[in-house]
Amino acid sequence: METPVPDVAVELPIDLRDPYPMFARRRAEGGVFRGSVMDWSKTPASLKPENLYAAVSFDAVNRVFRDSRIFNSQIYDSTIGLFIGPTILAMEGKPHWAHRNLVSAAFKTRSLARWEPEIVRPVVDGLIDEFIDAGRADLVHDFTFEFPTRVISRLLGLPEDDLPWFRRRAEELISYTVKYQRAFEASAALKDYFLAQIEQRRRTPTDDIIGDLVAAEIDGEKLTDEAIYSFLRLLLPAGLETTYRSSGNLLYLLLTHRDQFDAVNADHSLIGAAIEEGLRYETPLTTVQRFATDDTELDGMPIPAGSVIDVCIGSANRDEKRWDRPEEFDIFRPRTPHISFAAGEHTCMGLHLARMETRVAVECLLTRLTDITLATDGDPHIHGQPFRSPTVLPVTFRPAE
Repeated sequence: METPVPDVAVELPIDLRDPYPMFARRRAEGGVFRGSVMDWSKTPASLKPENLYAAVSFDAVNRVFRDSRIFNSQIYDSTIGLFIGPTILAMEGKPHWAHRNLVSAAFKTRSLARWEPEIVRPVVDGLIDEFIDAGRADLVHDFTFEFPTRVISRLLGLPEDDLPWFRRRAEELISYTVKYQRAFEASAALKDYFLAQIEQRRRTPTDDIIGDLVAAEIDGEKLTDEAIYSFLRLLLPAGLETTYRSSGNLLYLLLTHRDQFDAVNADHSLIGAAIEEGLRYETPLTTVQRFATDDTELDGMPIPAGSVIDVCIGSANRDEKRWDRPEEFDIFRPRTPHISFAAGEHTCMGLHLARMETRVAVECLLTRLTDITLATDGDPHIHGQPFRSPTVLPVTFRPAE
C-alpha cells in the first residue's frame, strides 16, 4: 500500500534574520514534519522536489546522516552536482569510500601541522598588517571573507594574482539556485582553469593539494581529471563559504557577549570551546538535504521513497532535549558534541582544517589588537538561511604593544 502524502507545508516568509523561533516551533510539534525550512520561491521549477520533509530534532538529523542507505546524498547530482560535477558529496557506499580515501591524501595530519605555521598564520598576519594602522576595520570585508580564500588558494598552489577571478567564480558557482546560467558559466571556466593546473603538475610535480591529488594512488588507482577538477570545485563552497561564515559568526557572538570575549581574550586556551559553541549556536550552514531511497519512517513520520529531506542542522544544534538553555550562547557550557560537520560517512573532510583556521584567526586578532569594540550605533547581525553570517562587522581597536 502506498504511503499517503499530505499537502506540503512551507512556512513563508522565512525570517532570514532569525529562523530559530520557527525551528523551535517545529521541534515542539515533532522531530520531523511534512514541508520545508527552505524558501523555494526563487528556485527553477526543474530543481524543485515534489515531496518535501524536514528533520529538525537532533535525533532525527543524526539518524538521517548516519543511515546513508535509506537517506542518501544523490540529490546533489540534480542540484549543485549539475554545476560542480560528480564528487564524493553525492556518492555512497564503496564508491564514496574509494574516492574519499584518494582525496583524503591531500588532507593528511602532517599536512595540517605544516600548513599552520607555513601558510595559515602568515596569511592571517598579512591581512591584519593591511588594516592594523588604521585603528578600525570591517572584520567581514577585511578579514573573515579574505583569509579562507587566501588560505585555500595557497593550499592549492594557485597564483596570488588569480585570487580576484577565483573568488568571483566561487561566488557565482554557489549562487546556482538564483542565477543558474551564470553558475554553469562559472563551472565551465573553473574546469578549464583547473585542467590547466592539473596538466602543469603532471609535467612538474608540486607540494600542494592539486599536486597531491594528481599523484594520489591507492591499489594502483588514480583520480581521473574529472574527479580532480570536480573535487576542486567542491572545495569552493566547502572550504570558503563555511569557514568565512563560521569565523564571522564567532567574532560577532564574542563581541556581543563582552564577558565571554574578555574571558577568551585573557585566556586563549578558551578559544577551542568558543569555536565549538559558535558552531553550535550559529551554524554557518543550517540545512543540507538527503534523498529517501525507500519507504521508511523517521521519528514516527512516514517518509515515501523519492522524498527530499531538509536536514536542519541549525535546529538540531538547539534541541532542548540535548542542551540546557540551547538558545543561549555560552562558551562555558558542558561540552556536548554538535552536528555542524554532519555525521556518518559524509562527515566533513575539512573539519580539522576549518577549526585550525578559525583558531589561528582568533588567536592572531587577540594577540595583535587590543580594545576591540563594535563601532556602530546600528545593528550588525547574523543573517541568512541556509548560509548564515554577518554581512558587516565594523570595529575599532588599538595595535597591541
